[in-house]
Amino acid sequence: MNSFGRIFRVHIFGESHGECVGITIDGCPAGLSLTADDLLPDLERRKGGKQKGATPRQEEDYPIFKSGIFENKTTGFPITILFENKNTRSEDYNKQRSFPRPGHADWVAHQKFGGHEDYRGGGHFSARLTTGIVAAGAIAKKLMASIQITAQVTAIAGEKDLEKGLQKGIDAKDSVGGIVECVVDGLPVGLGEPYFDSVESVLSHILFAIPAVRGVEFGTGFAAATMFGSEHNDAIENTAGQTRTNHAGGVVGGISNGNQLVFRLAVKPTSSTPKIQNSLNWDTGQTDNFSIKGRHDLCVALRAPVIVEAVTALVIADFMMLENHIKRIIA
Repeated sequence: MNSFGRIFRVHIFGESHGECVGITIDGCPAGLSLTADDLLPDLERRKGGKQKGATPRQEEDYPIFKSGIFENKTTGFPITILFENKNTRSEDYNKQRSFPRPGHADWVAHQKFGGHEDYRGGGHFSARLTTGIVAAGAIAKKLMASIQITAQVTAIAGEKDLEKGLQKGIDAKDSVGGIVECVVDGLPVGLGEPYFDSVESVLSHILFAIPAVRGVEFGTGFAAATMFGSEHNDAIENTAGQTRTNHAGGVVGGISNGNQLVFRLAVKPTSSTPKIQNSLNWDTGQTDNFSIKGRHDLCVALRAPVIVEAVTALVIADFMMLENHIKRIIA
């Protein structure tokens, strides 16, 4: 449900407009040097209000450690980190409550939880909860200094020129989606537990938990369906397992093969758009025109790379612990 991982395990909590959001991380080895400064660079990358096309909502996002840290080192016990919500405008959501927003979880959450859900800012469904995930990812990255995880936006609104793609949305007074590519260097051979815990299976599980992700592909991905087998196969060049091509994206049989891990995500257009829409008014039971007010991303894909890096780090750290590549106590 709200937890993920086997040995390196995280549990998220909070709501977008509640008192705070946060995360508890279990399984982190003892002795890792850790302060707020270690988390701030990635937390800054996740923030809104910092770039064109991002929501103007700005939160401080300073990590408050509540457990698991003593004298700036991890204790080996659960680490709980809180992030206060200070810049909320809940009245925006009260005004438009008559319309369950298309593309959002408003309607299904209302049905599933009987109207008891916190609907402000999307509540527990909000990308605001990725703040804690990014913090946990920064810790996982620090545990794996030899592994490099890099994600970037490669297209917006179908345009490789990101500015051109953003301008499409601005001109249309609408939101736009994008593609995010992630590359991981330095993975050892042998990560992954077939059948159901293959590298792709576990990564896809958590990648689809990122709000707005609609598709994931590894290596050549869907384009593989248009290729011949002899063309798609990655010839092995040496006893280290290096391959001439990397159509598999660094994973064969669900197990890492030592080559670059490469995958891409399709991120949908932000569901909250200023464009006038026609949808259900559940007060009247009829459809009607309305426009979503508030502070929203023009292209939510812009803020996704650091979140993608974080969830990837969580998965890899867990796999590394399963294979004893990370010790329980750090000297």
